[in-house]
Amino acid sequence: MASTLSRPGRVAKLPPRERVLDAAEELFQREGIRQVGVQAIADRAETTKMAIYRHFETKDALVAEWLRIVAADYRAAFDRVETEHPDRPEEQILGLARFIAEGLPAISYRGCPFINSLAELPDRLHPARQVIEDHKAHQARRLIGMCAEAQMPDPVQAAAEITFVLEGAQVSTQNGSIDQTGDRLMRIVGGIVDRHRSHPGAHGAAG
Repeated sequence: MASTLSRPGRVAKLPPRERVLDAAEELFQREGIRQVGVQAIADRAETTKMAIYRHFETKDALVAEWLRIVAADYRAAFDRVETEHPDRPEEQILGLARFIAEGLPAISYRGCPFINSLAELPDRLHPARQVIEDHKAHQARRLIGMCAEAQMPDPVQAAAEITFVLEGAQVSTQNGSIDQTGDRLMRIVGGIVDRHRSHPGAHGAAG
């Protein structure tokens, strides 16, 4: 099985562009964007700097593409919960919270790639910053849509509260300030959903 291969064996089977992205992800997560040079990525990917620049015009472009892949995982999570819980927006919201909760152990030792990247990229015009901002805007739109489908009287406010909790849980896990973050996250998000659904003027659950 592919999962039993050592890293060199697994990476050797990847196309050149994917080898570069695989190496960049590992190094950016472990050492940070600013600390990792293109030569280090080339060495890790068992290729050359010239080969990297054939696929990515600049290091900044490589960083942006890595974050697009990370963002795609989150978009896939939205798609998955919508497919698993059709016409049940409350369950979709809880499914998203569960996706974040299940990813917290990895964040505890690697950190959130978006949070880490924002800390290293203060320039709002950096292409990777734009990827993150576009991702967050897309995520907000979809979460607001779920809250609206759940007949919450103020879906924007509900989505904001849920976002604060999801992102706060990741930060708290990363800095170790709160224990049992996954369980607490699920309870708090469930409470937000219940409170907004029981608000005067709310209607019955969809579906």
